[in-house]
Amino acid sequence: MEMKNNTMINEFILLGLTNTWELEILFFVIFLLAYVSILAGNCLIILVVIFDSRLKSTPMYFLLANLSFLDIILSTLTLPKMVIDFFRERKTISFWGCMTQIFLAHLLGGSEVILLIVMAFDRYVAICKPLHYTTIMNHRILVGSVLLSWMVGFVHTMSQMAFMVNLPFCGPNVIDDVYCDLPLVLKLACTDIYVLELLIVAFSGILSLIFFILLLVSYIVILVTVWHRSSSGLSKVLSTLSAHITVVTLFFGSLLLIYTWPVSSYSLDKFLSVFYSVITPLLNPIIYSLRNKEMKAAMIRLKNQYMYSKPNF
Repeated sequence: MEMKNNTMINEFILLGLTNTWELEILFFVIFLLAYVSILAGNCLIILVVIFDSRLKSTPMYFLLANLSFLDIILSTLTLPKMVIDFFRERKTISFWGCMTQIFLAHLLGGSEVILLIVMAFDRYVAICKPLHYTTIMNHRILVGSVLLSWMVGFVHTMSQMAFMVNLPFCGPNVIDDVYCDLPLVLKLACTDIYVLELLIVAFSGILSLIFFILLLVSYIVILVTVWHRSSSGLSKVLSTLSAHITVVTLFFGSLLLIYTWPVSSYSLDKFLSVFYSVITPLLNPIIYSLRNKEMKAAMIRLKNQYMYSKPNF
C-alpha cells in the first residue's frame, strides 16, 4: 500500500475526560488502579494456564489465556497515556501515533471477535459433543484458530487504514475523547467522508452485529440441546455459559454503540471509549477467574506448590 500523506498537521489535541483539576486527580487514581488490576488479573490467568498442567491441556483455558493477552495489549495501548495525560494541561498525540492507535485497536478488536467466536464453538463442542471434544478441539485446531484470529484482525485493520493514511488533515485537529478513535478522527478530514463513514459502519458495525447475533444463536442452540437431553443439567450449563454471554454482550455491545449508534454524543463517545479499553479488559479476568471453580482451584494448587513447598537441600 502506497502511503501518500497529504496532512498539513503533525499532531492531534485530545480533550480528555475533564478540565477540572480535582476530577483529573480522581480519574488518575481510578485509571491507574484499573490498569494495575488489568495487568495483574490477566497476567495471573496467563500464568495459571501456563503452569497448571490441568488447565494447560484444556482448550477453553488455552483460548482464555490468549484472550487475556489481547486484553493486556489493548489496555496498554490507551491507558498509560490516559493516566499520564491527567497531569498535562495540553494533551497531544502525534499524527502517526494516532494512526498507530487506530491500527492496533482494530487489529486487537478484530482478533478478539474471532477468538470469542472460537470460544463459543469450543463450548458448543464440549457441551453438545463431549465424546468428540478432544478430537475436534485438538492442539492443531487451537493454534490455527489463534493464528486465524490475528490474520482476520490484520486484514480488518488494513481495510480501515488503507483510506485513513491517505486522507488530508488540514485542521481542526481537536479530538474530544481520551484517545484516537476512528470515527472521531475521520470527522477531522478535510474532504467528504460520507462514503467512508458508510464503509466503517459496514466493516465494523454491521459485521459486529452479525457476529453478535451468531454468537447468541449458538448459545441458545447449546441451551436448547441440553434442555432436550436433561433439564436437570440446564442450570449447570447456564452457569457455565453465563460468563461467556456476559463477556460477549459487553464487548459487542460497546462496539455496536460506537460504530452503529445514529446519535452522536461526545459524553457517550467518551464513556464507550473508556468502557471498551478499560472496563472490558478489567471485567474479563473477574468474570472468568472469580466465578470459575476450576480457575480458583488451579490458583490454590499453584499457591500450595510454589509458596509452601519445602526447599530440597
